[in-house]
Amino acid sequence: MMLSPDQTDSDLPWGQSDPETVLNVIKVECMGDQPGGKSRSDQPLTREEKRRRRRATAKYRSAHATRERIRVEAFNVAFAELRKLLPTLPPDKKLSKIEILRLAICYISYLNHVLDV
Repeated sequence: MMLSPDQTDSDLPWGQSDPETVLNVIKVECMGDQPGGKSRSDQPLTREEKRRRRRATAKYRSAHATRERIRVEAFNVAFAELRKLLPTLPPDKKLSKIEILRLAICYISYLNHVLDV
């Protein structure tokens, strides 16, 4: 888009106050340059474009964040339950997730050794 000397910033898309208007104006101007004179909006959306647009919505992002929060919470509960089964001194010592896993591996090896003897 070229600026003419008599054009002010408020006439341009980014001079608008509504972001949706700005995006629509820019999209129309960009899509109008497609070969063959047809704009992209005349053609049906591909499966990938539909998925991308669906994922861009606030509702989708909110639902995804909720699912992720639930997943992480379940993950942390599982680590807490595993932690309760492992012997440490002191018993209430705070361990990182990697320390819990390493201690679980050692404890399982120890229990196997006890069973073999």
